[in-house]
Amino acid sequence: MPVLNIVTKQTTSPRYKGEQWTGTQLPQQRQPWLLGKQLSVKKDRYHRASYQQEFSQLGMGEPWQWPKNPIYFITDMHGDADAFIASLVATGVVKKTGPRDQDIHLTRSGRKGKFLIGGDCFDKGPSTLRLLRVIKLLIDRGGKVILLAGNHDVRMLLGIHSIDLEADPRTDHFFIRMGPKMVPFLKEIQQHYLQHKGALQDIPNNRECRRVLYPPKRWFKDFPEQASWVMPEPAIESEIVRLRKKITLFDKERQAAGLSLRMSYAAAMKWKQLFLHPKGEFAWFYQRMQLCYQTGSFLFMHAGIDDQISLLLKKRGWKYLNKRFRKLMFRDPFDFYYGPFANIIRTKYRHGDRPLTRNGIKWVQRTGVRALIHGHRNLRHGQRLMLRKGLLNVECDTTLNRNTRRKLGNKQHPAAAVTIIRPEGEILGISNDYPYIKVFNPSQVDSGKQ
Repeated sequence: MPVLNIVTKQTTSPRYKGEQWTGTQLPQQRQPWLLGKQLSVKKDRYHRASYQQEFSQLGMGEPWQWPKNPIYFITDMHGDADAFIASLVATGVVKKTGPRDQDIHLTRSGRKGKFLIGGDCFDKGPSTLRLLRVIKLLIDRGGKVILLAGNHDVRMLLGIHSIDLEADPRTDHFFIRMGPKMVPFLKEIQQHYLQHKGALQDIPNNRECRRVLYPPKRWFKDFPEQASWVMPEPAIESEIVRLRKKITLFDKERQAAGLSLRMSYAAAMKWKQLFLHPKGEFAWFYQRMQLCYQTGSFLFMHAGIDDQISLLLKKRGWKYLNKRFRKLMFRDPFDFYYGPFANIIRTKYRHGDRPLTRNGIKWVQRTGVRALIHGHRNLRHGQRLMLRKGLLNVECDTTLNRNTRRKLGNKQHPAAAVTIIRPEGEILGISNDYPYIKVFNPSQVDSGKQ
């Protein structure tokens, strides 16, 4: 994509079109991002000086390269179609004209920009299928949509795909590893497609369904032996403990949702038909999915990066990462899920995650990247700027899903949030969980305008 050097011209705020149909109240006034302080900015231990001093370094060196047309980044919807529609309205380039999902329309400006879906469309509910249909509607109406892989999206794919694989301790647990969070989606498939009398006609009995969906008892002995050459011992032990818990929680949630083992299996098979068959209604979802996307100074992904991926990025580029991702995901799911590529979709830079050191940051910066734009780390006050060893991370998971918000005590839903990268040299963070539109311009930090 062509890029422009940063300019300091201040742009106007988005004009929301059809906000009254979304049930949200979006911020109208702009505020320099750094004024948000603890609610909007964070640094790791590597940084000790003031926010102003540390962030002023971002405007030094080579000029930032900005996209020719705006990029609208929306992430972590987790099956909440209403939140996605409200977030589209927050872009200012999608108009809502009525109560139906079909009542969304791209403006002329909307056809010029790109919509990046940052991953985690699946799980939690209440309406994953509906969410996907709205995304497809946006595509069909001319929206330039890029779908990035989230850990929940990939985990669902690997879990369902593993059902038909030959018995292998490395992958026998992939279905159950999805845990209780997948139950709402299986229930949704049942309600939409498996209500007829013959829904279970060709489905095996309970014992056979359990054998296929659950790992065998010997898995807890065989998996450590098979995984030892890829995973460190503490990670293997953690995986075993985690799986025991997920079996218990899955059974509990499945029964609470009224899903028998046979119906769970039937829903999984229907999912496979919908998503993996070339003519399935949602086959486009995984066909379009990619691991990351880079334009100018910005690298978009679901979660984050580590040293190994940083070095590959420097040597081979982001398009190579996408090609390698697709091959691993379908041909070697174990190596993918427990290797460095899956770290991109699930790291939170915890002690057990693959490390990102100063060398890794340097390799990323040598590709021209000045900022990572990602989701995965759910926040409660809109987007946040995170300075990680000198590399700017724009954290954009604002907890859009209504079920998660209820558990956290936030009754305001649907939620809405979009992060906009503008050609004029600004990053905008818009969320109905923060009273202002957060505005970050790296060229203006040192001048005190931020």
